[in-house]
Amino acid sequence: MVTHLRQRLSRDYKEISINLEGEKNEFKGYFPDLILGNHGLVLAIMEVETEHSITPEKAEGWSRMVGTGLGVKLIVMVPKALKAKTVELLWKHSIADKVAVGSYEINIAMP
Repeated sequence: MVTHLRQRLSRDYKEISINLEGEKNEFKGYFPDLILGNHGLVLAIMEVETEHSITPEKAEGWSRMVGTGLGVKLIVMVPKALKAKTVELLWKHSIADKVAVGSYEINIAMP
C-alpha cells in the first residue's frame, strides 16, 4: 500500500520518502510511512494502517506526533471499513482536529 500511495501521490508531491523496512527517512524524530514534500519543504507525513494496527496504543503515538508541533499535516490511511473506528480513537485522544483520515479498499477480481 505504501508503494502504491507513493506512486499515486507523486502527481501532487515531487519529493516522497518512504519507510518500508526499518527507519531510514526521519522527520523530526519520527519515521512515518511516507514523508511528502515539494521544493525542499515537508508538507505532510502519512501513516498507513491495517486492520490489526489500529489500536489505542497507535492513537497515543499519533497524539505524541501531533502534540510535538510537527508543523505539517498528519494523514492516517486506514481500511475503509475501519474509518469510523479510527475517527472515534482520534476523538478519544483529542486530536480529531489535527489528523486527516483517508481510507483505502482493496478489490481483487479473479477470472
